Amino acid sequence: WPLIYDGQSDSASFDNALELLVMGGYSVAHAMMMMIPEAWENHTLMDASRRAFYEYHAAMMEPWDGPASIAFTDGRQIGATLDRNGLRPSRYIVTDDDLVIMGSECGCLPIPEERIVKKWRLQPGKMFLVDLEKGRIVDDRELKESLAGAKPYAEWIERIRVKLDDVESDKTPPLRSPVGLLDRQQAFGYTQEDLKFIMAPMADNGEEPVGAMGNDSPLAVLSDKNRTLYHYFKQLFAQVTNPPIDSTREELVMSLVSFIGPKPNLLGIDEMNPPLRLEVSQPVLDFFEMEKIRHIERYTGGKFRADELDITYPVVWGKEAIEARLASLCAQAEDAVRGGYSILVVSDRKLSAERVAIPALLALSAIHQHLVGKGLRTSAGLVVETGSAREVHHFALLGGYGAEAVHPYVALESVLAMRPGDVAAQGKAVRSYVKAIGKGLRKVMSKMGISTYMSYTGAQIFEAVGLKRSLVDKYFSGTTSSVEGIGLFEIAEEAIRLHRAAFGNDPVLAHALDAGGEYAWRVRGEEHMWTPDAIAKLQSATRQQSYSTYKEYAQIINDQSRRHMTFRGLFEFRTDRVTPVPLEEVEPASEIVKRFSSGAMSLGSISTEAHTTLAVAMNRIGGKSNTGEGGEDRRRYAPVRLGETLRSRLGAGRVEADFALAEGDTLKSKIKQVASGRFGVTAEYLASAEQIQIKMAQGAKPGEGGQLPGRKVSEYIAELRYATPGVELISPPPHHDIYSIEDLAQLIHDLKNANPTASISVKLVSEVGVGTVAAGVSKAKADHVTISGHDGGTGASPWSSIKHAGTPWELGLAETQQTLTLNRLRGRIAVQVDGQIKTGRDVVIGAILGADEFGFATAPLVVQGCIMMRKCHLNTCPVGVATQDPVLRKRFSGKPEHIVNYFFFVAEEVRELMARLGVRRFGELIGRVDLLDMKRGIEHWKAKGLDFSRIFANPPLPDGVARHYCERQDHALEKALDNRLIELARPALERGEKVRIETPIRNVNRTVGTMLSWEIARRYGHDGLPDDTIHVRLAGSAGQSFGAFLARGVTLDLIGETNDYCGKGLSGGRISVQPSPKFRGEPGDNIITGNVVLYGAIAGEAYFRGVAGERFAVRNSGAQAVVEGVGDHGCE
Repeated sequence: WPLIYDGQSDSASFDNALELLVMGGYSVAHAMMMMIPEAWENHTLMDASRRAFYEYHAAMMEPWDGPASIAFTDGRQIGATLDRNGLRPSRYIVTDDDLVIMGSECGCLPIPEERIVKKWRLQPGKMFLVDLEKGRIVDDRELKESLAGAKPYAEWIERIRVKLDDVESDKTPPLRSPVGLLDRQQAFGYTQEDLKFIMAPMADNGEEPVGAMGNDSPLAVLSDKNRTLYHYFKQLFAQVTNPPIDSTREELVMSLVSFIGPKPNLLGIDEMNPPLRLEVSQPVLDFFEMEKIRHIERYTGGKFRADELDITYPVVWGKEAIEARLASLCAQAEDAVRGGYSILVVSDRKLSAERVAIPALLALSAIHQHLVGKGLRTSAGLVVETGSAREVHHFALLGGYGAEAVHPYVALESVLAMRPGDVAAQGKAVRSYVKAIGKGLRKVMSKMGISTYMSYTGAQIFEAVGLKRSLVDKYFSGTTSSVEGIGLFEIAEEAIRLHRAAFGNDPVLAHALDAGGEYAWRVRGEEHMWTPDAIAKLQSATRQQSYSTYKEYAQIINDQSRRHMTFRGLFEFRTDRVTPVPLEEVEPASEIVKRFSSGAMSLGSISTEAHTTLAVAMNRIGGKSNTGEGGEDRRRYAPVRLGETLRSRLGAGRVEADFALAEGDTLKSKIKQVASGRFGVTAEYLASAEQIQIKMAQGAKPGEGGQLPGRKVSEYIAELRYATPGVELISPPPHHDIYSIEDLAQLIHDLKNANPTASISVKLVSEVGVGTVAAGVSKAKADHVTISGHDGGTGASPWSSIKHAGTPWELGLAETQQTLTLNRLRGRIAVQVDGQIKTGRDVVIGAILGADEFGFATAPLVVQGCIMMRKCHLNTCPVGVATQDPVLRKRFSGKPEHIVNYFFFVAEEVRELMARLGVRRFGELIGRVDLLDMKRGIEHWKAKGLDFSRIFANPPLPDGVARHYCERQDHALEKALDNRLIELARPALERGEKVRIETPIRNVNRTVGTMLSWEIARRYGHDGLPDDTIHVRLAGSAGQSFGAFLARGVTLDLIGETNDYCGKGLSGGRISVQPSPKFRGEPGDNIITGNVVLYGAIAGEAYFRGVAGERFAVRNSGAQAVVEGVGDHGCE
């Protein structure tokens, strides 16, 4: 004990658990089926006995989720299995003398084709087993039929399973609290915005509401408003090391089923009477379901017993009473479990004017952790009955800290109150609200790559921001808290303040909820950084070219002595230990602005006018603009000639608000983004880049894909994205060619081949562990990494993501800098930071914490006229910035000169601060954390407890270890097979002559044809060469990404087989793959190409004489393909 040790790898933990099961008496195959079950819940074609096997074991152990290809042996049998999502490649061959070779790629060993009788792959949830004693391969179906048929699992299931839906009750109306709904809403922190922005859309549409423009309100620990405990936690999400799941397109593998009650003995193989299980189809309980659970003993004839734990206490006891009350609750829970109760209901429904509720999340987690510590957690289920839970994030937190089900009684009563008197409409609204929470939970789970609610329950996939370490260690053990803040008594104080406001005498709250102001600026509402005054000052300064007015704007943003908004607002510069230098000796603004980039905002999310204005301005100052994920019009690539305007260059029908261009301007964005949707990503698009950015995550919605509402997909936008006008475009949450750090290295290699002159960037979002991910990104040969803060903007994102996912960039940037320097990796990768960067002070603090470059998105939009209406997703932006409506776009008034003015003002403020800090060159500022400290004398009752020591940590390093970007990555392109192909194809490239090339190929030859396509694209654009100008015939096993971004005019004709990602981004070329004539197998029964083939293909043809793996031709935008069979999720 412990069975699984802290600090070891996932694989080691898995091995510990498997070893336990095998030593406990399970066969190795049986144990593997328990740990990595198929996605049986929604598999309608699965036979009944196998389904019963999985269902019976589901209560014993949650699925081990995530990308995994696991080989196992007990000495008698050797086998392998794939995760339920099929996220890892595994190929195997069988020879005529019974040799079996399996690996992550084909072509690992040089086996003559005439000896091979079978070529196949591991499939999602399927098992491949070789019985060494019997000397034969055991088929997946045979193996599972024998195991599923060994015991009468279907009979056992019927005996022990109780579905809550099937429990008969007397349908008595649920008890309602005598306390008025308004008072209870106020006691639990409801605002008018919660009802209007969050709950009403869920009740109306069954969908989580979408918002825009990011989060510029303060963190809970900095807010003057009283926030619920839920606000102190941020959702974790997968980036690079494992993928999020596409919960929409791959819903088949998702499940919200939850078992409430005792869990069976994991090692009780022959247990005759395992405990009964109470099953709910999803974890949000309505009134009647809650009443069933409250009286479950009566309704089930004593099969289950439920005990209620009241988590309220007299308000007169004060905040100091919370600790003793929590201790008594834990003791009460322990006594109840030992006394035979199988369900514990953690309830705050006894809240009244005299009794205040302990935050349900705190009480739940305390009880959950206590029962775990006592070894009793699997002896009872936990159900939370709370008035505080109302949005998806709240339910995710309660599930993550141990709740098998949640009854949000105040939220449901609030939904009913929206439809007074209409019983049918009320029932529909409640069902829609519950459905919306379920969809939202699937999305939150999928961000971390978790498929089932039972795997999510108690998994604590969150980090705390602004909670004391002692509090977290005691009540949320295992959760990270990078910045210490408030403790237990402050949490109680905040709950009591909400309670007093609810039951006090404030006339404003007597008949209505507080206005809120969390989602949009309101008078007397929550503070926002973008106030009407700040917006007006910035627009006036940049349009009148007034640095003094800019300084007034910067003062509004920077001065956080009265209103605390960001962590950096609580920092101060250590000018006491430096000697100032004259301003004229400081690096000029014209050099500093070259470190600035505009944010990744796609043409589609913003208008043509706004997108091109940004590009022109950034090119004028020597900075970089970013295409975002919507492609780019090739008409923008050539330099501007004298007398041209935007309309004359792009065409009259594509521009509504024209402006003059200067000779030598360029409309081209230097940064080309490659996102998971691959919209508009062609060989020509990549060839025109100075930097190619892989968007792993976005600050406003990490773990989710981009979203462009159908109303914004005009004819022009659809043309650029190779899409259909009017159809909503949602990128998949994962890049389907990045399921691991090795896959990222492959995509970096692919893109470097697609444009050897461009640097490759990877965009990450700040969260705990982002430094380790950034170190992996550096080792994967990226030239550049962006760390985005949680508060970055967006054109459309669910509100729960905007508000509750990711952390401030100050945390992620500091961790990245420390990790990279400690691992001697900092010099080889440039670090950029973005997320609500507005002033020169922000830039200087970013540099001190380790950033070389800086991204600005919202501020340049405000300069162009944005007034923060937050209507981007509705296509109704009144100033023509974030809309495709031709009428509204005519109102666009931005000019490149305004943006140029803004960036020079920022750089001038940077220079002034550098002079005060005694720094002449910007590079000398990077990583100088000794120049920062926390402000003295912070009086704010929550913020005064903050501890930034982890941010300011300055690890001692020997001389010569770089603290900023100063080296170049070695991409080893000189070893590529394409170098030879390019030389042989010179006649075609230079004179258009037809060329025929023959060459062998091995699986170490990766990304074949891509650098050749770059040579074509940079000369001839997307049109390429005439069909079949360059014909390359190859023989062997091709490496990863064969024919990636293949340009028109190239034919790759392969005799053999390919690995994963063949034909990704196909841009007009032709790929043909057929087996060797010596191969004895039937092509239709054997695999010839790998997973994620033709991902993001744009145009061209592909022919495969054989079967392809999983996710064939996902996100295909125009390529034609012929194949003899595909795996799961083909052509989605």
